[in-house]
Amino acid sequence: MTESIKEIKEILSQVDDINSDLIAKYCDDSRTGVQKLISQTKKRIEKLENQKASFQERLKFERDFWSKGVEIVAGVDEVGRGPLAGPVVTCAVVLPEDFSIYEVNDSKQLSEKKRYELASKIKENALDYSYGIADNKLIDDINIYEATRVAMKQAVMGLKKTPDELIVDAMQIPVEIDQLRLIKGDAKSASVSAASILAKTYRDDLMKQYDKEYPEYDFANNAGYGTKKHLDALYKYGATPIHRKTFKPVTDLIN
Repeated sequence: MTESIKEIKEILSQVDDINSDLIAKYCDDSRTGVQKLISQTKKRIEKLENQKASFQERLKFERDFWSKGVEIVAGVDEVGRGPLAGPVVTCAVVLPEDFSIYEVNDSKQLSEKKRYELASKIKENALDYSYGIADNKLIDDINIYEATRVAMKQAVMGLKKTPDELIVDAMQIPVEIDQLRLIKGDAKSASVSAASILAKTYRDDLMKQYDKEYPEYDFANNAGYGTKKHLDALYKYGATPIHRKTFKPVTDLIN
């Protein structure tokens, strides 16, 4: 009995090898719908293989350290340096050598749904992770750069064991631990990518909570960045207790 196109679609959806006998099996099926499914399956598998290859490339720094006997390698990243309101959030993540969640990438390259999905998987698979937070008051007191460094140190020191090496997204953390500083590290290191995802989802959850306190500013959707709706509310209602007073245009409104 000839399988229906619907049945073949379900079968091919499970195939993850372009050399699979199942693909070969249906190549001789003359139905246009089946040939379309084969083409779609091959494209899906090719995309998957490219994602896996890119992920392996993002593990090269970690693998290099592991191969040299460096056991605990932590990736560190921050989220929230640019917003007008809310804290900057940092995260340090220690991945195991068999980490294989290939979709882990720079959080900015992922949809919100995918970030939360991956955040759960990272927490389940990571050897350790820790957060650091610098609120708007500290940011105003010592400036955003220094506040970010403080929060990064907090994240690193919050890990169960002191790392042997840090991979950091273009910052110098004030700790006595060897550090590899990478420009756009969240796109070059899987550990930093994982840290960026956890930091982003943590901060987004914080801003959603602030949105309940200050609904006029739309924090749930803008995360504190200066969108039109946020700025309109800022000019109409003034600054909230979580706004950064040293950031324009907040500074202009309070002076």
